[in-house]
Amino acid sequence: MGRFATALGEAGAISTREIASALADTQGSIRDAMIYATSGGKGLRAFLVLETARLHGVGIPDAAPAAAAIEALHAYSLVHDDLPCMDDDDLRRGQPTVHRKWDEATAVLAGDALQTLAFELVAQAGCSDAARLQLVLGLAQASGVRGMVGGQALDIAAETAQVPLTLGEITTLQAGKTGALIEWAATAGPVMAQADTSALGQYARDLGLAFQIADDILDVEGDAATVGKAVGKDANAGKATFVSLLGLDGAKARAQTLVTAACDVLSGYGAQADTLREAAQFVILRKS
Repeated sequence: MGRFATALGEAGAISTREIASALADTQGSIRDAMIYATSGGKGLRAFLVLETARLHGVGIPDAAPAAAAIEALHAYSLVHDDLPCMDDDDLRRGQPTVHRKWDEATAVLAGDALQTLAFELVAQAGCSDAARLQLVLGLAQASGVRGMVGGQALDIAAETAQVPLTLGEITTLQAGKTGALIEWAATAGPVMAQADTSALGQYARDLGLAFQIADDILDVEGDAATVGKAVGKDANAGKATFVSLLGLDGAKARAQTLVTAACDVLSGYGAQADTLREAAQFVILRKS
């Protein structure tokens, strides 16, 4: 996975640089918390933006704002997700969560500011006005009640539900909570080029579901030091997950099937999409 590892590292560096540049004229604890929250992540979503842009002839300078935007928005979601009123986590990426390092008010405001920064950044993508509008609209839908926020709300409701969720309900929940932002990232390239998004959209849906199944597996098999956050929380809370419904071996098999499907749908891109194929394998082999 040499090419993917290199591309992933470059994507993380590019998005970090873009965010730091956008905040260069600010100072104070909110700015510091924003930089802190966007540091140390895998950069997978930024990678998907940049790699799908490359596939469609869109260069890094034009795609970098969109790559940084999705990382800023993802970071906001994690900052808020970690709060005591949500998942109440003390660790994120092996470091104290924002509300632990600062306080809850700072975490709320830093998350709010990262969300708005995401739209400031994506509005600067180097593409046509029509494509830029599509990116902005798509990001709003993927991150709001039709996507990530809606999925998170379903997840919270499931914690107190009298009847555990079915496999279909969990799949729908995760398609919003995790999958929507991954799909936006993977289709950003063809959107910027005003090209067909169908193949990369399907790739992203398979990838996003495999990613969440891998998270459920890590919650069972991983250790906090490697994963970088608390593990075993789903089982302790009695939540229905892909592992609880399919079993550990069944969940692993389902994740591999999804990865195979994600790779197959890229056939039209030929060898040019090999790095995306490596990314799909990484999703289920990762340890954090």
